[in-house]
Formats: sequence, C-alpha cells, structure tokens
Amino acid sequence: MSSVSSLVTYESRDGIAEITINRAEKYNILTHEVVAGLNAAWHRFNASDDKVAILAGAGDKAFTAGADLKDIPHDFWRAVPGVGVAVEKPVIAATAGLVVGGGLVLVQFADLAVAAENTVLSYPEAKVGYSGGLISSLAARIPHKVAMELLLVGGSIDAKRAYEVGLVNRVVPNGEHLAAARELAAQIAANAPLVLTMLKRFVGQVIPKGTSEAAAIGRAQVEAVNTAADYHEGIAAFFAKRPPEFTGN
Repeated sequence: MSSVSSLVTYESRDGIAEITINRAEKYNILTHEVVAGLNAAWHRFNASDDKVAILAGAGDKAFTAGADLKDIPHDFWRAVPGVGVAVEKPVIAATAGLVVGGGLVLVQFADLAVAAENTVLSYPEAKVGYSGGLISSLAARIPHKVAMELLLVGGSIDAKRAYEVGLVNRVVPNGEHLAAARELAAQIAANAPLVLTMLKRFVGQVIPKGTSEAAAIGRAQVEAVNTAADYHEGIAAFFAKRPPEFTGN
C-alpha cells in the first residue's frame, strides 16, 4: 500500500485500484489535504494500468462525515472523479456508516456503489448554510422527488432505501462491503477496457449536468491547459524570443 497524501492511500492489485480516505478516527472528514489526495489518486489511476477503482473510507463508522466545517474545502470539486479529474475508467464506491455531504456527492459520481447495512446517506448542507452545488446532479441519478427531499429537508436515507431508489447496487452485511466491491471490480476488470471506456463516456454524455458540475469541469480543463508543460514552454519561448517547442503535454 502507498500514499498519495498522508490521508489518502492507493493500493493496486490485479488491475484494481483501492483508493481509501484514511482517517477513521476523524470519521474520514473532507479536508483540504484529503481533497488534494483524492485529486492525486484519480490522476494516478488514469496513468496506471488499473482497470477499475474502488473508493472507500477507512473503518466502518464512516465513508466520510463530510466537509470539515472549521475549514471548509471549497475546492472539493477537485476530489470528484469525472468533475475535478476526467476519469473514463469505472469507479465503485464502497460505503459503511456515515455518508454525509461531499460523501454523498462522491457516491453519486461513482459508476456503481456497494453499501454495508449500516450505511446512512445524508446531505445536511441546507441546515448549515453551505453548499458547493454539485449535489444538484443527484436528481439526474435518482427520482426527482427523492433527491429533492434529501437536498431540501436535509434528512437521510438508509442503505435499504438507497438501494430501492437506485443509488446503490448492492447492500451487504456490515463488514462485507469491501469484499463485495472487490468481487464486482474483478468482474469489471475481466471485461474489454475499450468497451468499458466507450460505454462510460457515452453514458456521461447522456446524464444531464448541473450548473456547478459543468462549471467545475470547465475550470478543471482550463487549469490543465494553464499548468501544462506547453504553457511553461510557451511563456519561456516568448521571453527568450525563440519559437516554442510544444509537445502536447
């Protein structure tokens, strides 16, 4: 096992990446460091030979209890696969315990989800007076009225209800969510990578995108251009009064 930050681990085995928010004693809350670690993990996944990723939280008390309200990571969008980082390989969320705020966002943007029976999903930001808006895309993934109750009331749903409305694919006994996710990941990893990538890309074009999601995707793409090697080469060439040697990187 290796780390992409002190709070996010990345383990690769048999074509499957396991990305874990690793701060169980703090309910895996989302901090600036966790956001940076997840962003790095998605980039590493893209560059790897791994065919599918499992995203989990350490321990069985929380996938994540949401943002650190003492120092909210307003750049949370950077941590979300398909938003802050374009990810065209399948992602499976494996949850246990609390799935709060940004945790629910991570589950909604995963391609599949496996939940332990003790999973409780909630989005309480309306009660706190804070939201990044990415949660609005939930209404494109589960029934509208169910999504609106979660968002506007700020309540919660258990794993059984999440399964009933199509937010998770499997509900398993406590302690078995990772094993179930690994089994599902192994089945996916055995399939044709080009087909998986094409189908995920096509589905991404079908699912509507909310305002915050579209804005974050655009911002991520602009930042990728403006921090690339070609950007630095272009600026250096301008001041050196020489033709730039662009590489497409």
